Amino acid sequence: MKKLSNKQKLIIILVIAAIAVVLQFGFHLHLFAQILVTIVGAIVAFSMFIGMIKTIRSGKYGVDLLAIMAVVATLAVSEYWAAMVILVMLTGGDALEDYAAKKASTELKALLNNSPQTAHLITNGKTSDIPVNDVKIGDQLIVKPGELVPVDGIIKNGEGLFDESSLTGESRPVSKTAGDEVMSGSVNGDNAITLQVTKLAKDSQYQQLVKLVKEAESTPAHFVRLADRYAVPFTIIAIIISSLAWMLSGRPERFAEVLVVASPCPLILAAPVAMVSGMSRASRNGIVVKTGSVLEKLAVAKTGAFDKTGTITSGQLTVDKILPTGKIDSTQLLHYAASAEQQSSHILARSLISYATAYNVSLSPVDQLTELTGKGILATVDGQEVKVGKLKFVSPKNLDQMLAATAIYVSVDGQYYGAITFTDHIRPEAKQTMNQLKKLGVTNLLMLTGDQAVIADKVAQQVGITQVKADLLPQDKINALKAIPTNEHPVFMVGDGVNDAPSLVTADVGIAMGVHGSTAASESAAVVILKDDLSRVAKAVSISQETLRIAKQAVLIGIAICTILMLIASTGIIPAFFGAMLQEIIDTVSILWALKARKMTEWERDRSNL
Repeated sequence: MKKLSNKQKLIIILVIAAIAVVLQFGFHLHLFAQILVTIVGAIVAFSMFIGMIKTIRSGKYGVDLLAIMAVVATLAVSEYWAAMVILVMLTGGDALEDYAAKKASTELKALLNNSPQTAHLITNGKTSDIPVNDVKIGDQLIVKPGELVPVDGIIKNGEGLFDESSLTGESRPVSKTAGDEVMSGSVNGDNAITLQVTKLAKDSQYQQLVKLVKEAESTPAHFVRLADRYAVPFTIIAIIISSLAWMLSGRPERFAEVLVVASPCPLILAAPVAMVSGMSRASRNGIVVKTGSVLEKLAVAKTGAFDKTGTITSGQLTVDKILPTGKIDSTQLLHYAASAEQQSSHILARSLISYATAYNVSLSPVDQLTELTGKGILATVDGQEVKVGKLKFVSPKNLDQMLAATAIYVSVDGQYYGAITFTDHIRPEAKQTMNQLKKLGVTNLLMLTGDQAVIADKVAQQVGITQVKADLLPQDKINALKAIPTNEHPVFMVGDGVNDAPSLVTADVGIAMGVHGSTAASESAAVVILKDDLSRVAKAVSISQETLRIAKQAVLIGIAICTILMLIASTGIIPAFFGAMLQEIIDTVSILWALKARKMTEWERDRSNL
């Protein structure tokens, strides 16, 4: 039988309450109304008891014990209407908490949908399509231009550029030739290649990525919620006061009357309302927070981990320097290179053309264009033979001119004319974001990237990150997150690519830059930044801290009022039903205070319109 949701339970309780009201006040069937409420109350109390046992066995604790005692005690002394009010409050609080903690889908549909399904098997010189799971080690496959590599393997014939951004997060295509290893999930460039299989589909890199996400999802980090942290001391205080009231008066009604006003509705309602308010405030800042507990974790986060490309940097390569040899000037060098590259779809070619267009550099038509994958472009521009690409291809005699940067080299009629370098720009708000996070208490900042250590160190130094782990694959990032000491948790991880998805799930809080990031990253993250602004990460932490502070205040105000009422109820002044109704006043006060978490600052109002 399918388990009822808390919303369905609330509806059932309200319907039964309505029926009981009709029985008692419409038909004067007091006994039937009492029996109905008692049976329902007993069933709910028993189900809560079973849930409490399971919770305790899992090593957690909550407000269940006090709620059960309040229901049982009121039923035991025939205060069944007080019991019904408590039941409505409890199920209503649970339904509200479910609303505050809506779970976003973590099935990573994009990742699974993009997983390679078929492979082109070569058998006796003929090609046939087979399911990727039927591929065997040693088989030879054809990978056509633009296709995903179905399994890990070694190139036997051909060469090309492979887009590994879904695996490493880096936007630069990687040149591969015969003998090089190729990972599944990477995208082949413009040439067909022959691949010899080295791993089965289930053991290949892309499927391992999917597996890592699923494993990380199934083992979430333990976290004690705000209400649960206050539950134990509040329960002890309530039991002591109610027991003393019973002992000193000799009347069990006192026990029930005290427990009614001690019903943990402020704990159940105040914190979720504050969390819903904080989530609403975050959404108006372009920050989607998927669960209420995420705000609690972010509020006390001690470590922030960041991917580099597309997160700290823009993820878009642009021209950095134009370095002519002196035989021609910068404009001429750019003219030859951009003219030759204007028909190429290579990422560096697109950046080069955009740069040349922005600076009004005229381009000449191209004759006899040949694009040599993995090497460069050979074209005729203004009647001259122009080579653009790798230095080994452009001018083998000038290998001493190799630059330690992403670059293309240019020769005209066999003469080496210079190089053009590219860079991935750091987000202008990155350094300020790191400073803000440190002020908010996130003092341990680190970068986890698949890029080269030299480049990563340089970027980290510029933005104020002291710890860098580079040349990482998805599993390496997970291992790095797991290696963070317990006293430096909670940890949030910020990323944007499919390769970041396992890390986002592994971290206590995953934050996805959702504007340019992959759907997989957004699906697996607990927080999604909808606007292309890294400073929203610091804002998310700030909102979380303010929300938690207000939630604590709302809970403590509710507890304080409850404690005062418990002391009054212990004297017998407050009947059980009236005490249950007083809970409404306590709830109202706590909720109104909790709603303060929704208030935006003037800065936020201005930024939300950007």
